[in-house]
Amino acid sequence: MKKRSVNKTYINSNMDLTFSLRKKEIVEAEPLVSEVRERWPALFTEEQICAEFYRITTVDLMRTFHGSLEKHSAQLIRLYRARRGAFGDDMQSLLDKLDEQTYDIVAHRKMTALKGLPLFLREKLGNLLKTRAKPKASKLASSVVEDHVASSNSLPTVTSVAIVLEEAVVFEDVCDLPTAFALLFGLLYALNIDFPKELKYTFEVIQKLLMDLGSQCSARVQSLKTKLLL
Repeated sequence: MKKRSVNKTYINSNMDLTFSLRKKEIVEAEPLVSEVRERWPALFTEEQICAEFYRITTVDLMRTFHGSLEKHSAQLIRLYRARRGAFGDDMQSLLDKLDEQTYDIVAHRKMTALKGLPLFLREKLGNLLKTRAKPKASKLASSVVEDHVASSNSLPTVTSVAIVLEEAVVFEDVCDLPTAFALLFGLLYALNIDFPKELKYTFEVIQKLLMDLGSQCSARVQSLKTKLLL
């Protein structure tokens, strides 16, 4: 039997029509992520995560996130290098791995800028990004998961990227790490989930600096914003 193709236009139209109802349910009832997935399965596709984010904010999720990250990544890495000694071995290792890259430098620079952000803000990268040698359940509530395999050089090869919410994988086979971070951010908005307390500054930077949503910043994020503009 031939598999029926998905009519994305029809789905998007219905998701537009049911937006008010869906937001009312999510905000007032505060359902579990698993319940939202059962009720609104289309919401957990890349197209509808981006569409829902636009419905809420009128901001293009992917274009804004990737554009801002590319704009600021070089300066972020300069800040990381200038104070690498203050952030321990994790930051040093991250920068060393970037220096070892010989191809697709722009993409690796963007990944390094993202991975270094929690470290620079005195938060733990492991609370946001989890790496796995073999597929297994993650215990992180809101995170991005990379599956790694051994490589012939010193750097592991990333075989897949997934998004975890409430200790369950909700999105698999994301094309790259920055896109996964953007989708995670979009899902937190779509599902009305508070930013994790242990990563509040990291997500504030994504919200206020990268996505330009809101102007009032904490002192820590305002300090970073000032440094980026120098």
